[in-house]
Amino acid sequence: MSGATHSASPGPPLYDRGAELAAVARLSARAAAGTGGVLFVTGGPGEGRTALLARAAYDFPGAPYRVAAPGHRGPWSAARGLFSALAPTPSAARRALRLARDEGGLDRAVALLTAASASVLVCVDDLHLWDAHSRAALAAAWQRAGGGVPGSSGRVGWLVSAARHHRFPDVPGAEAVRLGPLTTSGARAFLRDLCPALTPDPAVEQRLLDETAGHPGVLAATVRLLTAAQLLGTVPLPRPLVDDSVLGEVYGGLLGRLPAASRRLLARVAVVTLAGRTGAPGSGAAAYGAAAGGGRGARGTRPSPEPLEGLVADGLLTRRDGVLGFEDPFLGRAALASARPPTAGTPAETAADRAAGAAALPAGEGVSPAGPALRAGLARSEGHRADRLGPSEAVRALSPAVRGREQLVRGLAALAGGPVMDAYEALLQAAELLRERTPEEASDARFLAMEAAWAGGDVEACLAALDGGGEAGGTERDFAEGLSAALTVRLDEARGALERVVAEDGGSDDPRLLLRAGAAALVLGNTGAAARVHARALARARAEHRTALLPHALEQLAYGELRAGRYSRAARTAREGLRTAEATGQHNVAAHQHAVLALVASVEGDGAAVAEHAARALATAGPHGLVQAATLAEWALARDELARGLAGQAAARLVPLVRPGPRGGHFALRMLAVPCFVEAAVAAGREAEARVAAEEYAAWAALGVDGPARAQLARCRALLADGEGPAYWFGEAVRRHESCGNDFERARTLLAYGTWLRRRRRPADARGPLRDALVTFERAAAGGWAEHARSELRATGGASCGTADPAALRELTPQQQRIVRLVASGATNQEVADRLCLSPRTVDHHLRGVFARLGIRSRVELPGVVDGWDAERRGQSSTAPRPGGR
Repeated sequence: MSGATHSASPGPPLYDRGAELAAVARLSARAAAGTGGVLFVTGGPGEGRTALLARAAYDFPGAPYRVAAPGHRGPWSAARGLFSALAPTPSAARRALRLARDEGGLDRAVALLTAASASVLVCVDDLHLWDAHSRAALAAAWQRAGGGVPGSSGRVGWLVSAARHHRFPDVPGAEAVRLGPLTTSGARAFLRDLCPALTPDPAVEQRLLDETAGHPGVLAATVRLLTAAQLLGTVPLPRPLVDDSVLGEVYGGLLGRLPAASRRLLARVAVVTLAGRTGAPGSGAAAYGAAAGGGRGARGTRPSPEPLEGLVADGLLTRRDGVLGFEDPFLGRAALASARPPTAGTPAETAADRAAGAAALPAGEGVSPAGPALRAGLARSEGHRADRLGPSEAVRALSPAVRGREQLVRGLAALAGGPVMDAYEALLQAAELLRERTPEEASDARFLAMEAAWAGGDVEACLAALDGGGEAGGTERDFAEGLSAALTVRLDEARGALERVVAEDGGSDDPRLLLRAGAAALVLGNTGAAARVHARALARARAEHRTALLPHALEQLAYGELRAGRYSRAARTAREGLRTAEATGQHNVAAHQHAVLALVASVEGDGAAVAEHAARALATAGPHGLVQAATLAEWALARDELARGLAGQAAARLVPLVRPGPRGGHFALRMLAVPCFVEAAVAAGREAEARVAAEEYAAWAALGVDGPARAQLARCRALLADGEGPAYWFGEAVRRHESCGNDFERARTLLAYGTWLRRRRRPADARGPLRDALVTFERAAAGGWAEHARSELRATGGASCGTADPAALRELTPQQQRIVRLVASGATNQEVADRLCLSPRTVDHHLRGVFARLGIRSRVELPGVVDGWDAERRGQSSTAPRPGGR
């Protein structure tokens, strides 16, 4: 790491980087003008990210700081290096680190350390190598400032580079540029700069340009290995020019940081790609199968298709029309070189021969190595020759294990972004093909098929996938048997098996086992355990950099939070899940996250957001058969309609969702939507249908698989009762809500109870439930429902807000007055904390004191208090004597 010093030179000249240098100039200008900002630079190994940062630091007129990735990646190691570069003394660096680490103030620490500079450019190289703590703190600082740094008056510009596969955080106003290969003219000029003392022979120059394909790092590494005689053409050039040593120099760092399983997968895809170029029959069709091959991993661990999806998600592999490949061909060759034994080949060795040698990668016990099979078009052990068979025959001649893995990865692709029942069929085929040779992989395929059938709302298909898994054992068998029993409503049998899954897998460090345990907890109705276990699964997936698994983990956590009634948490998780799903091409997961966000928006009363998210969910759910996502989206639309007084429309929308049978809603959500249907149907005059649904709901509630069910059943009976019967059932519903933990549903019951009391001409009795409902809706940020409760409260003759004496506001401290004004304008505790440089806990403490001082019950009353105070001040100002007696 280096401090604020200009380099003695700008480094080697940059060619074909006009757009990138223009973006750097814009960033520098913003920093000089006091508006600051962030510029992200991404590129592959050797494409010149570090050179661009060196040139930017050299050209910057203010104080440039160069910050490289640390040599180790312990917690906060990168932030420590950043502050060491910025701070004038070690003690100042330590103080800055404490501020960033203990108070979440990395932005304030940077502002303090750079306060003496008129403008600052911080060049951060290799952000992808920074530790997670430092990256998160830096991202939070950028996001809070919208690209600038609070407290620094926008004097700081951030120029940040990372490898191409790294995903930068979402920062408002940030620019991003991507480095690529040089043009022929740019590469030629760069080559001549690399050889200042001689002019390469034209034929040598052309061959260098052709074989290095405009890659600046590969070109520079190749030239360094050539002698002057070779460059002048008096000594023959080696074949190939770009050999293993060149590839290792440029790509060794990237490959060395990947897990061994990922390196093996890259090598296998490279074998398949090379085999396809040499005309091997069937190579393209079986690319997935070869990539997913490999049998058991190190130490006997079972293989997983997940690393393959992670490589695709990270951009190290491409996937087009079901075929895997490399956007960067040098990466594929480097992966082969890293897997190949260190033996020298003869000069006459062909590309196909080298592919065959590289195909001797570790294969599973009893599994035909994928490389030779694809190079020749079939497995040699099966006694066939490629030149006697066509492509389709060659694919059929592959071993069952290779074909099974091909189906497995095809099924995964459809599960991520295609028709889920297509995924189901492919995954079941994979399970059958893999059953004899690799039973663990067959078990994985069956569980994935069950996931596909679940998303498609097909109970029979779920049972078929689970019933065929005779190879499963331990908690896998418990999960299969327990879930089968639950799907056939044998809950006494299901409970013991699924509880064992939650207890055993819930303590695992494997994200996949944790996700299975969380699913078991949801089936049991234990939403608290489900949210806790899914949160642990998410944390483990992040810690292990399992990019492809993150969207699924976030999807499950969002749904668990939704079931538990923690809507703000569900929304936050779903938004992150939506970003990761879209970034990794998992469109089916994105549809589910849109549906969750639509349901949360229906709680918040944001009709526009409900319509937008529901439409986007249904746009994918329809063609892909996502019955679960479609049911959530339609339910959200119905809840929004009910909140807006459109009971008839809401009831009509909910009828198909609560109807049994294949044309109804999702089997796991049907009963959950019944209370909403009963409320809408009663209001719309469809009481007969509401009674039928309520009776079925009563039988389901008795099973005890949903915490709020008994309380919501009592609410349904209150809505359907005559005379004074509702009074008893509403009271029973409120009593039962106390132990179920879903505050929003409790508030809906209180609202319905208060409304019934008001209509019975008992306004004094109605005010208590309505006030409680209003406070709870406000805490849940359920704006539409809060307004409904407020209007009902006004109809009773009770004030809904602004009841405090405005004069009492003057008794608050200046800090409390600032907090009150921000909260009254709609800011959350976190937003107030960020604005005033406090912790959310401190803001909450101040608000409790404010409520006690003003004699109010919640933040919903603060706007009325502030308006009254401002009105009083305006009145005093208007009555004050004016200069001159006027």
